[in-house]
Amino acid sequence: MINVAIVDDHKILIEGLQSLIDGSGIAKVSGVAYSASDCRNSIRFWNPDVLLLDVGLPDINGVDFCKELKDNDPNLKIMALTTHNEYSVVRQMLEHGASGYLLKNAMCEEVLEGIKAVAAGETFLCHEVDLLMKKPKESQLWLSQREREMLKLVAEGLTNGEIAERIFLSPETIKSYRKNLLFKLDAKNTAVLVRIAIEKKLI
Repeated sequence: MINVAIVDDHKILIEGLQSLIDGSGIAKVSGVAYSASDCRNSIRFWNPDVLLLDVGLPDINGVDFCKELKDNDPNLKIMALTTHNEYSVVRQMLEHGASGYLLKNAMCEEVLEGIKAVAAGETFLCHEVDLLMKKPKESQLWLSQREREMLKLVAEGLTNGEIAERIFLSPETIKSYRKNLLFKLDAKNTAVLVRIAIEKKLI
């Protein structure tokens, strides 16, 4: 049996995955965590063969946490579990040591297939991500109208609070948008984000 641990802040998703995995006959869930800090405290007790890791954790960027986990235990096999299907996010996760990338809308069969492949030392990309990675990089970037509006306001130097007041959304929502933009444009900080946006004529 393959030991699987899940780190994700969506309890309903975890319950669904746990039911799927425990009923599969090939794997069982040895532990769950809803944040990176919970995972740090428990992972040595779980001793997982495969760790399903959400990219959007509440207390740390999943890309950075993936690197941290691999630095601490190079033998740990990690499969990203996320709604992010942007080229730059996938590439960063794989570069930081993830062995697989699974979207949260993947079919049940794909989840189990991914767990088996990663546990066996293979690299696994769900079908949608596999197609994405085979496209020319130039065609990867797509921003919604709201994201373009956000990018323009960020470039003007507005804070999250000021942007929230301007477009009538909560500061938390704005923070989430800003984080997604950093991911999508593969930018380390706001200054780099603005520079890339200008270079790519996004604003």
